[in-house]
Amino acid sequence: MRSFRSSALIGAFIMAPGLARAHHPLGSLAPETLWQGFASGIAHPVIGLDHLAFVLAAGVLAATLRGRAGAVALLGFLACGVAGSLLHLAGVGLGPVEAVVAGSALLAGAVLLFGRGGALADNRTALVTAGFALAGLFHGHAFAEAVVAAQPGPIGAYLLGLALIQGALGFGAMILARSLARPHATPDLLAGRAVGAAAALVGAVSLAVAIIA
Repeated sequence: MRSFRSSALIGAFIMAPGLARAHHPLGSLAPETLWQGFASGIAHPVIGLDHLAFVLAAGVLAATLRGRAGAVALLGFLACGVAGSLLHLAGVGLGPVEAVVAGSALLAGAVLLFGRGGALADNRTALVTAGFALAGLFHGHAFAEAVVAAQPGPIGAYLLGLALIQGALGFGAMILARSLARPHATPDLLAGRAVGAAAALVGAVSLAVAIIA
């Protein structure tokens, strides 16, 4: 247990400097071409560690759902992410978006660490699916900041890149978590706790930065 906590802390320390970087792959410039839009969409969730932490934790959480429920929950996150981006581009605000994004990573990590029993276990599918959809709105809203001044073509390419990379990360994490699960056991044990610890730490640091900023 002590080595596990140490590994999690070391991982958070290594990742922490990235939290200070801008969430825009092109700096403060909006993409001007289809390729710039697509490349920005691919890069955006990776350089934003709070986004990345949530998506990976979401994939592991989805692995704990039975049947196709995990895939449905992840698809709901992706669809609501597009909706959140469109809301931003339409000028509709959702409040303290960055704080909520950070909080979603913290919450997803905490669920992986501590939410394996009781009412959560009984209602896991409904809670995870609803949580993913709500998180998708805020993550998508935050992502759209990078293309506010862009033309429709680059915006469409950007949203496509976002969906592809997040889908690859989320579904990849879900498939890997299920493949690592012991027979007849859910994949929310050691690997899930490791991912949960990392996501919670990144989310906590990001939330503190969002509140202070």
